[in-house]
Amino acid sequence: MKGLLLVSLMLFSALFVSACGDSRMHSQAVYMLVDTSGSYAKQMNKAAKVINYLLATLNPGDSLAVAKVETRSFTEKDIVAKVTFDKRPSQSIEQKRAFKARIDAFAKAVHGSAYTDITGGLIQAAEYLNETRAGNKTIVIFSDMQEDLDKGTVRDFPIDLKGIRIVALNVSKLGTDNADPRLYIDRLARWKARVRKAGATDWVVVNDLDNNMESILNTR
Repeated sequence: MKGLLLVSLMLFSALFVSACGDSRMHSQAVYMLVDTSGSYAKQMNKAAKVINYLLATLNPGDSLAVAKVETRSFTEKDIVAKVTFDKRPSQSIEQKRAFKARIDAFAKAVHGSAYTDITGGLIQAAEYLNETRAGNKTIVIFSDMQEDLDKGTVRDFPIDLKGIRIVALNVSKLGTDNADPRLYIDRLARWKARVRKAGATDWVVVNDLDNNMESILNTR
């Protein structure tokens, strides 16, 4: 009888662990980097639209973080808001309301940065996403993808984005791109090659936010 009870407990434990693992496999974690340099500091209304979409789409158990891209972005102080939504729908709704309130306050107070450390933001984002242990991990970058580093900031080294999907949003064309479109094409090609080399599962560019918002997240 004791042996039967022991076997039953072991089976229950195995099923419990399997259920927990399955839950993580189906959860999503999204880290959104918001460029605050130059004209992008004035485009927070577009970034907020994306954040509102994520809040409406992500489910209980999913994780979301929003961070600034500025002069040096490899630091938690640049994270504007982060949360893992409670499994209880009512609690999750309250968390989403609080998250939106923090984003609204940030949008009103945002100041443009002098430099754009996209790489530092990517490294910080990857750390956060890996800690969530979510099955689907996505970094969303709201930027023109023109990295501009201040003196003394070192970012020319390999980075690790293994198992993470990268989505570049609202990639505005610079004045120089208008004169020579090859600059824009080459900039995106370089980033695609870099994140692929870093182990990213995908590289997606979404500029039409009105019609392609659903491309931001993985299809379940």
